[in-house]
Amino acid sequence: QVQLVESGGGLVQAGGSLRLSCAASGSMFSINVMGWYRQPPGKGRELVARIASGGSVNYADSVKGRFTISRDNAKNAMYLQMSSLKPEDTAVYYCIAIGPMTYWGKGTLVTVSS
Repeated sequence: QVQLVESGGGLVQAGGSLRLSCAASGSMFSINVMGWYRQPPGKGRELVARIASGGSVNYADSVKGRFTISRDNAKNAMYLQMSSLKPEDTAVYYCIAIGPMTYWGKGTLVTVSS
């Protein structure tokens, strides 16, 4: 079992920055990929970024150049640095850990005001 807890969400003005954190615990040795998904109001969940244990990363086109994902394996932590935030980035952001099973956190709300 893996437990994931997100933090760092909040209200920010357009153009601002936020840093999300995901604290992981449990059987992290089985996890290969970690990532962030988001669910905007009234919409489905979508991939934001993911990072493999070897360090390779993928970003959604909508966040490339603005968001940076990073991972600290020693601390079992993952981060999402978000800059140049836009109102359309408003969403609940979820941490995900993928191994033989997939685990989700409960999410943290990011609200970007115009």
